[in-house]
Parts: sequence; C-alpha cells; structure tokens
Amino acid sequence: MTGKRSAGLLLFRHTDDGTQVLLGHMGGPFFARRDAGAWTVPKGEYEPDEPAWDAARREFQEELGLAPPDGEAVPLGEVRQTNGKIVTAWAVEADLDPASVVPGTFRMEWPPKSGQVQEFPELDRVEWFGLDRAREVIVKAQAAFLDRLAEHSH
Repeated sequence: MTGKRSAGLLLFRHTDDGTQVLLGHMGGPFFARRDAGAWTVPKGEYEPDEPAWDAARREFQEELGLAPPDGEAVPLGEVRQTNGKIVTAWAVEADLDPASVVPGTFRMEWPPKSGQVQEFPELDRVEWFGLDRAREVIVKAQAAFLDRLAEHSH
C-alpha cells in the first residue's frame, strides 16, 4: 500500500527582516491550542492521476479561498511526514494579506462519539513567519522545505 500524497504551495516574500513564508495553522479541535507542529504549508491530498503541480494550485485555492499566485515556482521536492504521507511543495514568491483568506472547511464528529457533526476550517489562520520562527512551528518533516527555500534564496 502506498502512502497518501499531498501537494502544496509555500509562498515567500523578502522583507527588510529577511525571507518570510506563509504558513497555515491547522483547523479543528486537535490543533486549537497547539502552536509547535500545528502549522503547515497550505496543501491537500490528490489522486495519482492528477499532476502534483495542478493539485498544489487547486488545494491553495480550496484551503485559502484565493487564486494561487502566478510567478516562478521553485520545486522544493518532497518529504515524508511521520504519518507516512508524502508531501510535495513548490515555493512561489508572492505577497498576500492573511486577512483576505477565506478558508475551506471540513466536517467531523465532535466531540468524539457524540453523534454531532461540526464544521471546522481547514486552516483557522494564516500568518507570515521568518524562517527561524517558521522552523519552530511547522510540521516537523516540512522544515526541510524551509531549508531548501533558504538554499535557493542565497
């Protein structure tokens, strides 16, 4: 059995304080009070017959409610997360106002075994982070994307 595959776009911008990246805080009750390891590249799963690049752009639109930015896409390769999911990402230089994000939602039973289904945002907020701070909060495996972006930016 192969692991699930996910693809996403890591937006970055250059500021006077250095490179910043746009990360999303995972929505839902499991991550509500967590910071470290609860931030992610905006991404989503895709089927084997869909090109990863197309999936990354589609998922950006679904997760943030905004059209994916045009611009040179820097391939950041893939990582395997602890849950076995393979994540492929591209970096795109763009600026975006986090207040303009309209997140997609998902439904789940909450509280568990209550029979009640609630709707939660896929990403409950997005923020710009400097690379050092981003490394502290991003899903552990995805930190490799930050390192690859930093190498590219030099």
